[in-house]
Amino acid sequence: MKILVTGAAGFIGSRLVQLLSKRGDAVVGLDNINDYYDTRLKMGRLENCGIECGKEKDFPWHQMVQSTLYPNYRFVRAAIDDVASLKLLFEQEQFDCVVNLAAQAGVRYSITHPYSYLQSNLIGFFNVLECCRMHKVGHLVFASSSSVYGLNEKVPFEETDRVDSPVSLYAATKKSNELMAHSYSKLYGIPVSGLRYFTVYGPWGRPDMAPMLFAKAISRGEVIRVFNNGNLSRDFTYIDDIVEGTIRVLDKIPVAEHCPNRVAYRIYNIGCSQPVKLMDFIQEIESAMGKEAMREYLPMQSGDVYQTYADISLLESEIGYKPSVSLHKGIEKFINWYKSEKNPLQ
Repeated sequence: MKILVTGAAGFIGSRLVQLLSKRGDAVVGLDNINDYYDTRLKMGRLENCGIECGKEKDFPWHQMVQSTLYPNYRFVRAAIDDVASLKLLFEQEQFDCVVNLAAQAGVRYSITHPYSYLQSNLIGFFNVLECCRMHKVGHLVFASSSSVYGLNEKVPFEETDRVDSPVSLYAATKKSNELMAHSYSKLYGIPVSGLRYFTVYGPWGRPDMAPMLFAKAISRGEVIRVFNNGNLSRDFTYIDDIVEGTIRVLDKIPVAEHCPNRVAYRIYNIGCSQPVKLMDFIQEIESAMGKEAMREYLPMQSGDVYQTYADISLLESEIGYKPSVSLHKGIEKFINWYKSEKNPLQ
């Protein structure tokens, strides 16, 4: 298959590109390499996939770069909210499938920088949908988020639960993506699968997420901030389990006759289904680093939720997904990477 992966310099996207390339798919990666967080990490991920980057400011826009590691992988620096360049790319490449992981991430950042989310998560996603429609893409897989469950108090979260009480603009844009994708699937017959990702962690993870923040603070002898006085739990899911599940979904194209309301659209939770208390998570990182954290206990942050807990039975029954990496093993792998020369932020 020829597959477009947007957000290819991101955490999930870069690992997905690696595994798709290794199995022989023709892959084109796209990313705008924005500075939402330290671009050294994004450039490092690209180089880990064989894309020679040099300096971020010198990396060319709209020029296809061939991977030196995978002959079937190419990368282009572009933005999904640039409709002209996106349309040209689709016209030139004629993709069989698209995995849209490009988005403005971050729940808390959406409170202070709302316009970024409208531009990328709504306009950008609309452009992807339009290009899929115009070029009759065979399957669109897109990243939603566990944040759509918002104020839902029932656990574990099921795909059939109501998701109309978001607590951040980021969550609202992700719910909007689900609605937009469903309408395009119904109107134009585009097979679409949405994935509600639950707290992903592992090597090459985002520096604004808890694992990286905690590891950095502990290694430097700095205080870690523990919100809601530590009374939080998250469905932490290791990156390789997430990507393996994403590929399984990509390979199973929805058929309208087998979907609700005869619309070729599916939405899945993808997590570990084993929520971990925040304090236990911190202890795992302390153990792996061989050093105890200094803690500052703080109230709940705006836009945050008390717990996330995925019911993954639908993904298990329909796709055969089964996460296999334990929290202990996953944290060990993450900390080994964090301490290594592979970490560009060291």
